[in-house]
Amino acid sequence: MANAGRIHWLNEKPIGRETYVLYWMQSSQRVEYNHALEFAIQRANERDLPLLVLFCLTEYPEANLRHYTFMFEGLVQTKKSLEKLGIQFAILKGNPVDVVHEFARDARLLITDQDYQKLQRSWRGNLAASVSCPFAQVESNVIVPVENVSGKEEWSAATLRKKIHKHLDEFMHPFELSTLANSSLAIDLDSLDPNDFERILKNMDIDRNVKPSPTYKGGIHQTRKKLSDFIADKLEDYAEKRNDPNLDFLSGMSPYLHFGQISPLEIALKVQDAKKGGSTAYMEELVVRRELAMNFVYYDQYYDSLHCIPDWAKKTLAEHRDDFRQYIYTLEEFEQARTHDPYWNAAQKEMVLTGKMHGYMRMYWGKKILEWTDSPEQAYKIALYLNNKYELDGRDPNGYAGIAWCFGKHDRAWKERDIFGKVRYMNANGLKRKFDADGYVEKVASLEEKFN
Repeated sequence: MANAGRIHWLNEKPIGRETYVLYWMQSSQRVEYNHALEFAIQRANERDLPLLVLFCLTEYPEANLRHYTFMFEGLVQTKKSLEKLGIQFAILKGNPVDVVHEFARDARLLITDQDYQKLQRSWRGNLAASVSCPFAQVESNVIVPVENVSGKEEWSAATLRKKIHKHLDEFMHPFELSTLANSSLAIDLDSLDPNDFERILKNMDIDRNVKPSPTYKGGIHQTRKKLSDFIADKLEDYAEKRNDPNLDFLSGMSPYLHFGQISPLEIALKVQDAKKGGSTAYMEELVVRRELAMNFVYYDQYYDSLHCIPDWAKKTLAEHRDDFRQYIYTLEEFEQARTHDPYWNAAQKEMVLTGKMHGYMRMYWGKKILEWTDSPEQAYKIALYLNNKYELDGRDPNGYAGIAWCFGKHDRAWKERDIFGKVRYMNANGLKRKFDADGYVEKVASLEEKFN
């Protein structure tokens, strides 16, 4: 049953034509633990109507061949799962506002899933005003809906934690999809076939220079296998070993969460049920830290620029703007991993090659970009550009929050230093104290040799 707290009506239009219920799937690209899909099935059954699921393929800003390939690998499996439920899955290329508007003409009700960034929210706003049927948005990409937790941007994890934990009992419970009464498979539609995604992508104006990841493959089957292995082999020692990139005790769930191929609720329930030593630490990352990022992007319109950092960070960085920098690199030098620092270069190479940089190294990576550029503004742009281009989980709230953190967001003032001012500082000696940093360089070199 779709929790009422997850449902938000975007308009007050009268009921539309009794042809079908339309679910515009965009950010929750899955069947399992999809509250928007469950709500759509419920409403279709109430009116004895079929349910049509629509996905809009658009040339999304900064998305490239790596991102689209991973996404399509997941959509292939999603299509099969929907068809087993008697639900037709239509994939059409075009501006989502135009495509969805056309299909909504015959819909009794339009339903979509929730996301947080400016572009997607503008799509929904335009559709809410233009469609002639009711339009509902259902939250399925966080444990607790953003607006239920807080009505404002939160200062840090400390201010969000109590608020979010207060709602966990209400929203953190398992559910199974209802059975759809009326199949929509007989509806005649000219849909793209996700199995033919290579041909589809050839006809799109996207960057093909960033190749698909050789280590991450999309889809619910791959996701669940990776999650199962993590819980069985790594969760117990997650808290102690997560910051060592040589051991790789992270779950690797962020690319799959980014594309909505798995629900954070499913992950949370399985981690909680495992009752292992690292469960508490992992839940802090999955629930509090991840949903702090959603809160940030939802409430701060400047989430993609340096304007988003707190006033104390702006002030201290401005005061140290003209400090001497021993090293200054261009975007090209950063992108090609041509700095003096072998640890930074290894992190950049790992990201470029695999589509995923170890989380601890990403913090160091971002801090050093700030240190080795002419200005904080330039550093912020470079970090975002590289993160969004190469990371499978870039271009989303966690990516924006992670970059902003390197510049003082969701953090406090520290000891004052050159260039950084009071923004938290990291250096290579700190890496060496935590793990075998030279071993990490060798590990990445082995990946290069294997995949290049």
